[in-house]
Amino acid sequence: MALAALTVLWPALAPPASAATSVSTIAEALRENPVYVDEAASDQLSPSDADVLADQIKNADKPLFIAVLPAGYPTQNLFTKLRTATGVTGLYAIRLGDRFDARADSSVLPRAAVQNLVTTVAGEDTRSQLSDFTNSALTNMGGSAPASWGGGSDDNGVPTGALITAGAVLVAGGAGGYALVRRRRRRHAEEQRAALEKLRVVVDEDITAFGEELDRLDFHPAEKGADDAMRADYERALDAYEQAKTLMAAVTKPEEVRGVTQALEEGRFSLAQLAARREGRPLPERRAPCFFDPRHGPSVTDATWTPPSGAPREVPVCAADATRLADGRDPVMREVDTDEGRRPYWDAGPAYGPWAGGYFGGGILPGLLVGTVLGSMMATPSYAADYGSGYGDFGGPGGYEGGDVSGADFDSDDFSGGFGGGDFGGGGDFGGGGDFGGGF
Repeated sequence: MALAALTVLWPALAPPASAATSVSTIAEALRENPVYVDEAASDQLSPSDADVLADQIKNADKPLFIAVLPAGYPTQNLFTKLRTATGVTGLYAIRLGDRFDARADSSVLPRAAVQNLVTTVAGEDTRSQLSDFTNSALTNMGGSAPASWGGGSDDNGVPTGALITAGAVLVAGGAGGYALVRRRRRRHAEEQRAALEKLRVVVDEDITAFGEELDRLDFHPAEKGADDAMRADYERALDAYEQAKTLMAAVTKPEEVRGVTQALEEGRFSLAQLAARREGRPLPERRAPCFFDPRHGPSVTDATWTPPSGAPREVPVCAADATRLADGRDPVMREVDTDEGRRPYWDAGPAYGPWAGGYFGGGILPGLLVGTVLGSMMATPSYAADYGSGYGDFGGPGGYEGGDVSGADFDSDDFSGGFGGGDFGGGGDFGGGGDFGGGF
């Protein structure tokens, strides 16, 4: 009965041989399997090589989509159309005849990175080019594979989801693949929870330290000499303290910690303003916190500091640390617990990026952390997918992460340009005309 059902279904499932395969058909196949080889381009990549690439992408759990199409395939707006039809946030690579190009949602891989990867593999034969591109892309891109890849597709791009209905054996195989995807996502969630628990200890210490500062202040709104400006500073500091506690109690992911430390930074600046008013000093300039430990309060100047095995850079410092550096002594650094013992926060792991991002927002963080362990981690696109984005030059914009089903809700500029003047336009070059435009 299963064989009879397959016989009946096969004509309807097989791609048409006469006209070019529709974009919707390609998209349907890519939703089931990361590699699609058009029947008219089957001489470019063997079924076994396509399977190797597909397995590699699935095992890496990354949203990389590869399509191999014949040289004469219609090219106008191809990337945009394919991304819309597939509806999944990710990196899309197309080998069309002897040419190759790629586009990506910027949350998965920045434009410059796409361009660099495509340029690196230019001129290679199909098998080498797709293999080299896949190896490099999986190392650099962010996001997770779509859950629909728990199934797969056959060598001709026929969706196996339809064939599953005709055979119980395929149902079992699809269930096994889906279980594998679920295990990967569960492992990722466990890693995020472990990172959050480590981070929670540090943030709770910050909140406690700020609460102690409020107690030591010993300010009473009705005290002699208090004016409306002082009372407003104090109110803002109290509000920031309560906001930090409320936000931390609701945190479920490491990237959400950024809002907590941002509130604490606001509160400490309000306290610095209040102290200046009470003492009759000029109001302080709005500056970032002390780089070495934000609990030191707002910085008062910039000083040159060189991390171990790194290059010198200017960092914001409090008065006490500025004096220590001027005397040739080490600053008082914020250390946290790691598996290797106590380490400075910039050398302690990826979870501290959101923590630092709340304190040092506004685009200054990349310059402060360049050359450090944390800075190197945050410079990779995969970091934004795992720990959030928005740290100046680190990471891409917010929104859908790789593997999310976003449908037509994506930035079409990420998929425009290319194939100009008989060339692909240097992949990732998102300016200019329509996809695969120019000489076509």
